Amino acid sequence: MVTKKTRPASRPAASSKRAPVPIPVERVQCGVRLEKRLLKVLKGLAEYYDLSLGDLLEGIVLHAFDGKVPFGRESRDRIKTLKGVYRLDLDHRASHRLVESERE
Repeated sequence: MVTKKTRPASRPAASSKRAPVPIPVERVQCGVRLEKRLLKVLKGLAEYYDLSLGDLLEGIVLHAFDGKVPFGRESRDRIKTLKGVYRLDLDHRASHRLVESERE
């Protein structure tokens, strides 16, 4: 298992105008299977915002765990565009219903 550690946190910022204080974490490499078009949309969104796929997923999950919406209007518009590009026709109603298709 490959791990990556970030730099230690500095003192908290005195004002909200300063850069956020880094939080040291231990990251692990994991193998996750995702629906192909969904992954393409996620990778496209991460690329658009100059984030790694892992950073994007961490942000989505942390927002969801707190019951917060992870995306504003601009991001949702971008997602809608990417879903069209990659022909992703799934939405929240498909959750927990996806099964592997048979390969020919």
